Amino acid sequence: MGGGAELRPVTRPGPGLRVARLVTELTAPAVLVSLLIFTVSWHSARRTGHGLAWGLLATLFVTGIPFAYIVGGVRRGRFTDHHLGRREQRRMPLLIGLGSVTAGLALLTVLDAPRPVLALAVAGLIGLVVTVTVSHWWKMSIHSAVAAGTLVILALIFGGGLLFAAPLLAVVGWSRVRLRDHTVPQVLAGGTIGALIAGVVFGLLR
Repeated sequence: MGGGAELRPVTRPGPGLRVARLVTELTAPAVLVSLLIFTVSWHSARRTGHGLAWGLLATLFVTGIPFAYIVGGVRRGRFTDHHLGRREQRRMPLLIGLGSVTAGLALLTVLDAPRPVLALAVAGLIGLVVTVTVSHWWKMSIHSAVAAGTLVILALIFGGGLLFAAPLLAVVGWSRVRLRDHTVPQVLAGGTIGALIAGVVFGLLR
């Protein structure tokens, strides 16, 4: 699909649509990234309390501030929904996210955060740069990118056995296509880019 075209929202009710909406909400980027941050922080910190503190700090900058900006924009009518379904509405929230993650990464570095936490922040920063660039022309699936990146990072930390969950990525992609928020190529591109960034950046820096 061309960069300027948007998919029409689905209006026909049905069980499949309800399941797709549920999957989309449960696997929203803010949800997955927040859970991933706390998992990485807990695993890399020597004490549970320290892991919680690093997780809270990283989450504030990586997902908290950007998501608060998006929710505020939805309430003021600037954005149609918190998933930023319209491509032309993505630029400013992504740039806000880019600035917030950069500031958070700088603070985490100064405070000597655990290396895996820093690696995760760098991967997120690079992912945002790529997303901002691609979204200028094409509506790549951020849901699929984050889901694939999350799975790769968890596999790097806890072992390749977690890759058995890879079919779940197809469920995430299906939900985005079923809701007509993305096309199949947009889902596949998002998943591929997300997995590559996570594997290369986090894999090298952790």
